[in-house]
Amino acid sequence: MGDLKKVFIITGETSGDKHASGVARELFTLNPDIQIEAVGGENLRKMGVKLFSDQKKMGAMGLTPAVIFNHILLGARIVNYLKNVFKPDLVLLVDYGAFNLAISKRLKKAGIKTFYFIPPQIWASRKWRLNTVKKNIDKVLTIFPFEGEMYDKAGVKNTYVGHPLIKELPKKEDRTEFFKRHGLDLNKKLISIFPGSRIFEIKYLLKIFLNAAKLIEKARDDIQFVVSHANNLDEKVFESFDCPYKTIKGENHALLSASDALILASGTVALEAALYKTPMIIAYRGPLFFYLVYLLVRSIKKACLVNIITGKDIVPEFLMYDAEPKKIANEIINILDNEKARMLQLSGFDEVEKMLSNKHCVEEAAKVINKELETGEI
Repeated sequence: MGDLKKVFIITGETSGDKHASGVARELFTLNPDIQIEAVGGENLRKMGVKLFSDQKKMGAMGLTPAVIFNHILLGARIVNYLKNVFKPDLVLLVDYGAFNLAISKRLKKAGIKTFYFIPPQIWASRKWRLNTVKKNIDKVLTIFPFEGEMYDKAGVKNTYVGHPLIKELPKKEDRTEFFKRHGLDLNKKLISIFPGSRIFEIKYLLKIFLNAAKLIEKARDDIQFVVSHANNLDEKVFESFDCPYKTIKGENHALLSASDALILASGTVALEAALYKTPMIIAYRGPLFFYLVYLLVRSIKKACLVNIITGKDIVPEFLMYDAEPKKIANEIINILDNEKARMLQLSGFDEVEKMLSNKHCVEEAAKVINKELETGEI
């Protein structure tokens, strides 16, 4: 039994639980005797991983005293358990930067080897967090090809394992079937509006997006609109906005792939749209205070992942006071009418796919972890 290897995984949100369950599956394949426990959710549980704690408490939003206290308490419990009971060969932190960077300090003090999969986007903002990674993380498993240079310069061991979206993204939707299912007109182009998945995003963006849609409608009679209703949002979230368009809940991927163009709040959704090869604009507006803080902590000037990955201005970005209905409407019409503008985006999307798709992310991550477990080489 001396050779029994133990791994402990810490996730904080559903997406991290999903990615982590893929890594666990591959680790079980490589080493059926491996023992894996985790802070996670249903995906890890279904994979046969014993949960030390369910992640429901972890996903609590905001910095209320109760949330902070629960996180501190949970962190202390985890480290105590790992140090005195489970004694893992390796801890794998997955995403969830605020909590995982904090607990990495305790794990380092306890002398526990720690890898970080899907690290915080330090390249985008809050560069000082790189010091925390350097001091406490033994190896970073990166998901973007450009992250390596930053970690190399800082002297942090890292391996590029590829982006999880590449293998997880559902197939492109059958357009005809999708249009029929939702009573859409096959003879009209479809513009889909994604106003975000947080209440404050809806508050700041939806009205701007709806006004842009009205301007487009005035200019064109061959266009129809659909608004994406994020799964986590209440059924009545759009009622006070007098939204005149069909809303579709829980079919994000189908909408992204069946649309002719997209009006998006900034986020991972832009990367998903790029992989479906659907032209888009992104816009973002929030409270002025948060924007000023963002300007202070950001490390790059681009907001859209497509533009960040390629280092080019592929997708038009309208941020804060630049997010005006007229500008958005004009750019969407340009994407629909101007072949050159559309082709610029499509070639950029091809570039993104090439840069991200040469690796099967969770398989690669599991191989790196398993090699370390077998050889002790980081």
